[in-house]
Amino acid sequence: MDVVVWITAASLAAWLWLLLCQGFFWRTDLRLPPRTEPGSWPDVCIVVPARDEAEVLPDSLPSLLAQDYPGRAEIFLVDDGSSDGTGEVARTLSERFGGLPLTVDSPGEPPAGWTGKLWAVRHGIGLARARDPEFLLLTDADIAHEPDSLRELVAAARTGGFDLVSQMARLRVESVWERLVVPAFVYFFAQLYPFRRITRQGARTAAAAGGCVLLRTEAAERARIPDAIRQAVIDDVSLARAVKRSGGRIWLGLAERVDSVRPYPRLADLWRMVSRSAYAQLRHNPLVLLATVLGLALVYLVPPAALFVGLFSGSAPAALLGVLAWAVMAGTYIPMLRYYRQTLWLAPLLPFTALLYLLMTVDSAVQHYRGQGAAWKGRTYAAPDRG
Repeated sequence: MDVVVWITAASLAAWLWLLLCQGFFWRTDLRLPPRTEPGSWPDVCIVVPARDEAEVLPDSLPSLLAQDYPGRAEIFLVDDGSSDGTGEVARTLSERFGGLPLTVDSPGEPPAGWTGKLWAVRHGIGLARARDPEFLLLTDADIAHEPDSLRELVAAARTGGFDLVSQMARLRVESVWERLVVPAFVYFFAQLYPFRRITRQGARTAAAAGGCVLLRTEAAERARIPDAIRQAVIDDVSLARAVKRSGGRIWLGLAERVDSVRPYPRLADLWRMVSRSAYAQLRHNPLVLLATVLGLALVYLVPPAALFVGLFSGSAPAALLGVLAWAVMAGTYIPMLRYYRQTLWLAPLLPFTALLYLLMTVDSAVQHYRGQGAAWKGRTYAAPDRG
């Protein structure tokens, strides 16, 4: 039992460190920074890469067309080899709803060394350059924006002098599995990339949320976006790193009026969403994978295990340490559950959700070593060449 007590003490110590020293990742109050409307509104081009998105476009594209933006704004939807009529659906929606001008174009199949999405983004940025915009809004085809979304993003970037302003869209939480897994996805992301550190000048932490990224065109050119990250599977984090390394100021926070409309009704849907890129997040390194599995087990699985072992074996120290670590864990999860308007009874279930993520990560590595790579929308991407 001494071993169990010491391991549980290490888990509690890890949670106290995460609570106090990891950029207060668990807080959900970081929204768009203070902003004032500029005297003149800059031109903006909205780039939407889309592959087989005909099902979600009716719920998302009208919100872009209806943007209440005082300056000149235009949408470029890049149909990335869709087989479901995505481009035609987009044109039909534009004719029906009117609003901002929409151009639909296709770049053809991506060449070797490019992911399909970034090749589509490159094509969209190329089309936008003819308009010479000050800002680019990179947004996914499943993201719905409130009518003032664009003007609020531009005002925040102009007021704060940011080169990149990104909002983590509020993901859908309707099915049982979405309620269990989705808030934890954002919670784990914030734990890896604490939002407050991202904004801090001089801090190395950099990340963005790919569904909603307002990017200054000059900063994109300076950072060679997207060419410099053309092989990235996790393109949003890579984009933010490139901008920050080139001297740009970046900001990331949670959204209040930007939502994902993509459904993940089954566990299998969420499993594919996470496992397709989890091992890429670990840079396809087996040692990092091992450390991640051990770390997840220590931080998330040890507390409930120690509590039950302590209760059944009569070890009060193990039970006490386990319940304390579990309580800190659940307490840090409560703000995210409130943000997603979910019942707080999900907080004690975080160890089970973490176990699911652990298994998804291992499955991602298994797929990689089977030669399947990171798969998305019918395409498979091998690990980038490190040489």
